[in-house]
Amino acid sequence: MLLWRNDPARGAAARSGGRPAAAVIGAAVLASALALAFLWAGGAGSGGARAAGIAGGATALTALLGLAARLLRPRGTAHPGAPGSGRGPGSRSDAGRGPGSGRGPRSGSGADGLLRTPGGRIPPLRRVDRPEQAGVHPAGAGRSGEPAPAYVRRDAEPRLREALGRSGFVLLVGESTAGTSRLAYEVARSLYPRHAFVRPLTRAALPEALRAAARRRRSVLWLDDLDDFLGAGGLTAALLAGVAAAPGRRIVLATLRTQEFRRFHAHEKGRLTGSDRDAWRIQREVLERAEVVRLALQWSAAERHRAAAGRPYDPRIGEALLAGEGFGVAEVLAAGPERLAAWQEARAPGAHPRGAAVVSAAVDCRRAGLRGPVGEDLLRALHRPYLPARGADPLPEPFSDALDWAVHTAPAADPPSPADPPSPAGHSAAAGDPGAAGAPAAAGRPAARPAPVPAPAPAPAPAPSPGGLLAGDRARGYTAFGYLLTAPGAEPVPDHLWRTLLTRVTAEQAYDLGLLAHQEGHPRRAAEALTRAALGRVPGADFLLALALGDAGRPYRAAADLSGILRRREDRLGPRHPDTLAARHQLAFFTGEAGNPHAAAARFAALAADAASVLGPDHPDTLAARHALAHSTGEAGAPAEAARQLARLLTDRLRVQHPDDPRVLATRRGLLWYRADDPARAAAPWAELLADTLRCLGPDDPHTLAVRGSRAALAARAGRTDEAADAWESVTADRARVMGPAHPHTVHARLEWARALAGSGRPGPARALLTRTLGDAGTLLEPGHRHLRRARELLAELPPA
Repeated sequence: MLLWRNDPARGAAARSGGRPAAAVIGAAVLASALALAFLWAGGAGSGGARAAGIAGGATALTALLGLAARLLRPRGTAHPGAPGSGRGPGSRSDAGRGPGSGRGPRSGSGADGLLRTPGGRIPPLRRVDRPEQAGVHPAGAGRSGEPAPAYVRRDAEPRLREALGRSGFVLLVGESTAGTSRLAYEVARSLYPRHAFVRPLTRAALPEALRAAARRRRSVLWLDDLDDFLGAGGLTAALLAGVAAAPGRRIVLATLRTQEFRRFHAHEKGRLTGSDRDAWRIQREVLERAEVVRLALQWSAAERHRAAAGRPYDPRIGEALLAGEGFGVAEVLAAGPERLAAWQEARAPGAHPRGAAVVSAAVDCRRAGLRGPVGEDLLRALHRPYLPARGADPLPEPFSDALDWAVHTAPAADPPSPADPPSPAGHSAAAGDPGAAGAPAAAGRPAARPAPVPAPAPAPAPAPSPGGLLAGDRARGYTAFGYLLTAPGAEPVPDHLWRTLLTRVTAEQAYDLGLLAHQEGHPRRAAEALTRAALGRVPGADFLLALALGDAGRPYRAAADLSGILRRREDRLGPRHPDTLAARHQLAFFTGEAGNPHAAAARFAALAADAASVLGPDHPDTLAARHALAHSTGEAGAPAEAARQLARLLTDRLRVQHPDDPRVLATRRGLLWYRADDPARAAAPWAELLADTLRCLGPDDPHTLAVRGSRAALAARAGRTDEAADAWESVTADRARVMGPAHPHTVHARLEWARALAGSGRPGPARALLTRTLGDAGTLLEPGHRHLRRARELLAELPPA
């Protein structure tokens, strides 16, 4: 059994050639030789002298060897199960510490942020002989010696093996508690037993992990919960290219929750002409280099059959199968539904209302974009607004009791691992895999028949509690169990948490918060967070801040800031560098948003030509520039030319992209809008497009809402003003709910609603709506914003009151 540790002092000694250890060993050998000589000499006598000689020699030998053993033991560690070690035979090893968990090595960065052997080496995969050492959650938290359930082969395993045979970068995507980490661990260990297993335990350790993986001829760079390694100072396509070599040699193997994958990838692609195309460009470029394999949350009939037929029998898997097909087996093993119910039931008076409030605060910190554990002081400050109004209810429990309940109360199930990163979707491969989690035996339940388990590793300090609804400890902070992050019917992250959080985070954390707020359609929140990040000189924050300001209704300011950013990038990187091209795209976009579509079209025409030359004609950025050129051309008063450009673009997109790709859907919408079809003939294509967007993107995607808005505008154009007014009222309500009432897209919908009301002979309601809109938007949008101008024009066109 390989013992794991992360002791900086001993690691340094090992990497310096092992001279201290060699000296101690040499001294011990010499002492042993002398002691044996003494034993031999003592044996030459007889009677009491001989006995005394033997006893003395044995005593000296034992003492010297004991001294050598003590000197060789890693500092600050205790044997498993020793008093004060905080570890019994079933405790989690340091290897279970994961990115963002707050349980990494004391240094928190550099070589000591990697998983290493007691000798300071990076282990080969064949010696990573427990799933917990890869971050997979151990079974039976707090139960001494309980092993992980046996691995059950998943239907996705052949696809994962094939992908690893084709690509040097493979990404396994699945829902929270689907079992992605356990599947990746089992397949990697079977395929690459002699490869170095390079696992960074924190994002700060990523640079050292990249160097360590690139230096080796054969390595697996293990990035469990990839989202924890993206963002400020994180993984880029250039860094990735230095590691991912030919398949089978240097491999990057990563996991990502489905919700995060959608946020970083598919959802982002639906907004082509807006700033989101570049706000997440770095992360998108990383994901586009991956061979993606998906893992379903619910188990197929074949998987359930394999689980039932497994030997030796494990009652934990048996009971998970009995839960029915409505839940995944791994989901039940992780007790996800039970934990969610415990959190919800704790809000009742007389239960644990403050405990539930503490958990809510931790959950929303992660949903807001905070990566890493949340400290006790911050939880104390954040949880109070989540407490229900008391009325006649008794006082909630004290904070210390609430935190203790949240950390230590688990509903007869394996709690989340502190290694599980605090991410918006809460994946925990381990927390839900067969073999990644398990429920302790309840009363009357037959005991599991565990296989022999190697002894756990020593630890430099007592381990934090693995947790129930929260994981962690007072020193390192707390992380919410990932399954809670995707609770049905969750409300948006409240303003009170956002504002308090923003005053407590670092500049790098503010960047992450701003990036997520921008992607989720909250540009004002994004601008607040990115302002702090830019003041802290986080790389790239100035560019994202300009985009957020423009999307928040300040396109003139965005264009001015982007002009300066473009000049700096041209001077530093050259006019044809991809980052320079990205700045040119956004400057052209906000030039059009500021009311100058002719200038925007000229900029996009030059950009499309340069992008085709530098990146290639089929590159996503080249196609995006052509899309934006067509849009600007149409807004500049040439709809027929815009339609011709979009028709050619649609042909090219369908050649390289799937018909259900959001970018294809966006091109179809633009083509229908600028094509001068008779409204009666256009009804069927628009209905078909709406059905496709609902199927592919869902009802709340901004692109789906845009299609609904286009259909409402066409109804008004055809003279069906009552229908248009009703449609715009519905779109306005949904945009306000999804994007917020102050978002420029919501303001635009209110203006179109007012125009439809006026056109249907209802000037009074139209005037009231326009007056409210001017009052609300006048304080949020830049002076001279096109929406404000349009509102005043519409008011002037109404008959006198």
